[in-house]
Order: sequence, then C-alpha cells, then structure tokens
Amino acid sequence: MAGSDFKVADLSLAPLGRRRIEMAEREMPGLMSLRSKYGSSKPLSGHRVSGSLHMTTETAVLIETLVELGADVRWASCNIFSTQDDAAAAVASKGVPVFAWKGETAEEYWWCTRRALTFPGGVGPDLIVDDGGDATLMIHLGWEMEEAFAKTGSIPAASAGSKDEAALDANLREAVPSSPSFWHSVAGGVIGVSEETTTGVHRLYQRESAGRLLFPAYNVNDSVTKSKFDNTYGCRESLPDGIKRATDVMVAGKTVLVCGYGEVGKGCCQSMRAFGARVLVTEIDPICALQAVMEGYEVTTVEDALLEANIFVTATGNRDVITAAHMAAMKDQAIVCNIGHFDNEIQMDALEALPGIVRQNIKPQVDRYVFPDGHCVYILAEGRLVNLGCATGHPSFVMSNSFTNQCMALMALLEERPAIGVYRLPKKLDEEVARLHLGQLGVKLTRLTPEQASYIGVDAEGPYKPDHYRY
Repeated sequence: MAGSDFKVADLSLAPLGRRRIEMAEREMPGLMSLRSKYGSSKPLSGHRVSGSLHMTTETAVLIETLVELGADVRWASCNIFSTQDDAAAAVASKGVPVFAWKGETAEEYWWCTRRALTFPGGVGPDLIVDDGGDATLMIHLGWEMEEAFAKTGSIPAASAGSKDEAALDANLREAVPSSPSFWHSVAGGVIGVSEETTTGVHRLYQRESAGRLLFPAYNVNDSVTKSKFDNTYGCRESLPDGIKRATDVMVAGKTVLVCGYGEVGKGCCQSMRAFGARVLVTEIDPICALQAVMEGYEVTTVEDALLEANIFVTATGNRDVITAAHMAAMKDQAIVCNIGHFDNEIQMDALEALPGIVRQNIKPQVDRYVFPDGHCVYILAEGRLVNLGCATGHPSFVMSNSFTNQCMALMALLEERPAIGVYRLPKKLDEEVARLHLGQLGVKLTRLTPEQASYIGVDAEGPYKPDHYRY
C-alpha cells in the first residue's frame, strides 16, 4: 500500500503493529532511557536520518526513539524478507516515511533504499543508520558512476555479478544521465554513518584502506554490548526460532554443521547443542578453531561433514561457503540455512542453474530442491537471514543494546564531526549501554572502594577495562 510518501504492504495492520511495539518497549530499557534523558533537549533536531535496517518491531522502537530525539527519519529494510509488515504499517501510520514490505524483489529493494535516502526537495540525509552497508554502498557506487559519467560522457558497462548487484547497477544507471550530480550532493551532505553489522563494517574498513570512503563512520558492531550480545545471545535464540518455524524439525539427535565460530557462530553452536544436537564446526582461523574444540565441538570441513550433517548453518560473513556441489552431495532431506548478513554464503544462483534441478515451494521462505538422482535439500529464506526471513529476528531486549549504541553513535557524530575514517564508541559509553539494561534484570553491581580503584588503576565510575581488553 503506497501513500504520498511511504510504501508498506497493508496499512490496516497498524493497530496490530502498535500493540507489538508497546510490548517491545517494555523490553527495551536502553532506548526508553534515551527518550527520558534526551527527549526534552532533542539532540537530533534539525537533522535528517536515513535508515537501512530490518523493519521489525524492535526497529520501530528505534525509529520512534530517533523521532523523539528530534530527527526527521526515512526508512527502508536491509533485507527483502525481514520486514514485519505490521511494524512497518504502525510506523508509517505515525507519519514516518517507510518503504518496506516482506517479499520485495531485488529491484523493489533498491527502489526502497533510494527512497529512504531521498528527502523532500531531493536532498539526502545528514546521518545514516546502516545494517550491512547497503545504503552506504548505494551512495558510493552512485558517486563513482557519476564520476565516470562526468569524465567520459558514458556509464561503464556493468560487470557480471549477483542478481542483487545487477538490480543496484540498473537502479543507479537509469538515473545518472538525468541527475548526474545527485549522489555527489548526497555524499557531500552526509555527516556520518553508524554501521550495525560485521559485514557492513568489513565494507567500511575496505573502503577506508583503499582511500575510497566518502564520509565518517562509527563501527557499532564492535561495541562489546553489540557484538557479544546481539551476535551471540541474539543468534542463540533466533536461529532455532527460524529453523523451527520453517520446518518443525526436531533438532535433538541430529547432526548440525555450523560454518564459522565467530560471535554469531558461538551463539548458534550453543543453541543447537542445548537442543540436543551433535554440533560440528568449520573454521579458517586457528584461534577460533581452538576455541571451538575447547568448548567440546568437533572441527571439520564442509566436505567431510556432507554425509553426516542433517542441518547446515552458515555464519561466516564470507561468500561461497556452501556450494552447489556441496548441496548435490548432501544427505537426503538436509536443511540448509544462513545467518550471515548476505545470501552469497550459499550458492543459490549456482544451485538453481544445475541441470535437472527442480524447485518446489513448500511455504513462504521454505523451498525443496530435488536433484536428478531423487534426493532433496531444503533451503530456508532463499539463503538469506533465516532468523529474520523465517522468524522475527532477535528478542527485543538484546536489540535494545544494539540500538542504544546506534543512537549514541549518531549523537557522537553530530558532536564530534570527525574526519573521514572508521571509529568505535568509547568504552565508557559501552559500559553505560550495559548499565542501562541491568536494572530490568534485577542486577546489583558491586562498587569499588577508592582504595580498590586506586589499586587497579581505574576510576571508580569506570571505564573498568582498557581498550585492548577482550571480554
């Protein structure tokens, strides 16, 4: 359903979305504390904020917190399957331009992203909340395409890539001749971006290293209260939620292969073992591999696990982790899913191109692929985020940690106006985010005496650990 400045699936879902938002608010003490602390001073007043982040109930609480802090907000989802349509409707009904619905095509996805980045009058955002880096990517690639067009009068031929990359290229290519300086104008007005997830942070550091980053960025992902909580504890609960809603399979007694033992993989392994599964792990990093072994997991390779595993979970942030050849060699009825940000961890295009392969849709975001020899595998959420495609993502409480960091990063960008680069929030703020969530859990912190603080060389009010400390 499209309005004058929004597009969602069904605006009549707004009352349901509002009830769920009200429930989530009680589980998001960090964001609600920011509203109480900054609602009157409105530190974001007069600033335009574009968001490219899963349009869920929890994100609705983030959006309305940004509005409460004074921001002019526009929003799109960062995944074609992750939008909760009732949440999108509830936010749109309050007058916030939202461009998101569950089941977007790749072309629609980039249209939504462009709309979220374009404010009335054709101006761009001052600040960006990004998750995976797609909003940042669109601005940078548009800027680069305009540079080439200004120099040669033509747009370079598109390079071969995924369907998503082709859709982005087509979106940018269509508009450059008629608006050849639009992305330069947008990039020039961006004060900074706060990036939510590992993959988006990798993109930022790559651009910074190559000297191709156009504006400052805060790496929210590596705040301890994000990476150790959202990535580990969030995935520990949302992975099984996605698998169970999609398949109703019993995990106990099964063999599960988790590809990657970073913060996300650790949470996935914990949940699968808690359900009674035998858990195998793949890793490229000897330190992570040693950690996995010390936790009692078997470390192997995808190839060696093909005839053992019943469920495959990718959690690496890399590409081509499970190939079409791997899936052709899996056990009959194997379940394959991804909890990394992008869908290229599983070779979906190559799978669909295999001769004789037959795709059978079971229900939304659950597909059976039958091979010529008769065996089949089940692919969840078309290889995209299983916890958001097949369920509703992380619980509200853990997302309050992440989103409180996002708000603090935006305020820091406005206050500090840093030079182009990638920055992290100071540990003092990290500790404050944690502190905001303790009361709801009934936690009582022990306080250092002045003598104790002096003995270990810290301030009694924190921060308590040096920057190099690894929790």
